[in-house]
Amino acid sequence: MDNGQRFPALYVRDFRLFWFGQIISLSGTWMHSVAQSWLVYSLTRSPLYLGIIASLSSLPILLFTLFGGMVADRYPKRNILIVTQMLSVIPALAVAILADKKIITVWHVGITATFLGIVNAFDVPARQAFLAEVVGKADITNAIALNSAAFNGARIVGPVVAGFIISSIGIPACFYLNAVSFIPVIFALSKIKAKGTIKTYEGNVWRDIADGWRFITRQRPVLYIMSLIAVFSLFGVPYITLLPILAGEILNVGARGLSFLVASAGAGSFLAAMMIAFKREVKRKDLYIPLSSIVFSTAIFSIPFSNSLHLSMLFIFFAGWGIVSFLAVSNSFIQHAVPDVLRGRVMSLYTLVFLGFAPVGNSIIGIAAHSFGTIASLKIFAIVCITGSIIFSVRFKRYYMSCTAQKL
Repeated sequence: MDNGQRFPALYVRDFRLFWFGQIISLSGTWMHSVAQSWLVYSLTRSPLYLGIIASLSSLPILLFTLFGGMVADRYPKRNILIVTQMLSVIPALAVAILADKKIITVWHVGITATFLGIVNAFDVPARQAFLAEVVGKADITNAIALNSAAFNGARIVGPVVAGFIISSIGIPACFYLNAVSFIPVIFALSKIKAKGTIKTYEGNVWRDIADGWRFITRQRPVLYIMSLIAVFSLFGVPYITLLPILAGEILNVGARGLSFLVASAGAGSFLAAMMIAFKREVKRKDLYIPLSSIVFSTAIFSIPFSNSLHLSMLFIFFAGWGIVSFLAVSNSFIQHAVPDVLRGRVMSLYTLVFLGFAPVGNSIIGIAAHSFGTIASLKIFAIVCITGSIIFSVRFKRYYMSCTAQKL
């Protein structure tokens, strides 16, 4: 590999196919996400139901993602991803048809969101582990950053397009387009030569899963990272769940304003991903990871103090930059530390604390906003994140420096 290549992962044929397929698919996914939030808000006008539906989307990840990691370590990851992408078409089409016929209820949305969550419980660990096998450890940071750039580039395009489609054509069109958007990534996966390594295990299923947890507890920096991801999943990232309330009742900007708020998070996230991809490798992870965690926490603390759409977009932009910078570099740190034989199971634990804890966080913030108000809830949750970031920064920096000193 030429050291002068700025984006080395894109020179790998399999990754390039996967990456371009994902850009289209993820744009559809973000259209689906914004349309689903606005649909639930239109049906209920309730922050509680927004929290419940968001929880149903991620609860299956909490329940099944550890099994998803075990499956990813036992079977060809490419084949797993083809199946999960095909299954993801079903809920998009179901909601589209029900909404088009004007017979949809909030519980229809809940059922399809739960189904998609089950699919994601197996998709996400396989996807995370597959990246390292496609590009190799040398380029894994670049691959993670480019993958995040695709995700967050779609997070800009998808919501903006969704806002215009909802206001001009209607909500069902977003779901129909999402169903169609899975075709390119399925085609790309069918053309990829790498299938992922296959391991044969004779051990007990629970013992296999426990091996991943034992690795994390023995690696203190990884444990600290996982702990802060859990805090963010419970008290930080759920701020997104309340954006329809922020747009509809506090800022009074409607569906189009909601699309701009979501796209602002995507823009900040995209910038963070491209900065990391352009670097190829972040050498001072001991500084980058704590700094980005504090930026995210401070940004979400600032959101409830804004009464302006543009100022809110700015704060959400920095929240997007902070969380993706933190997650992308943390993911790279973990991927470099974990042995190949445990990769699927460790990444399933990563998925568990990042996405699996989200239903708890979404439920808590939904209940809190319903009981105490959206603004007060956002402030309290942000203070918890700021406190967690400060504690993490001190401990991670201290342990990182001691490990570096021991190597020297």
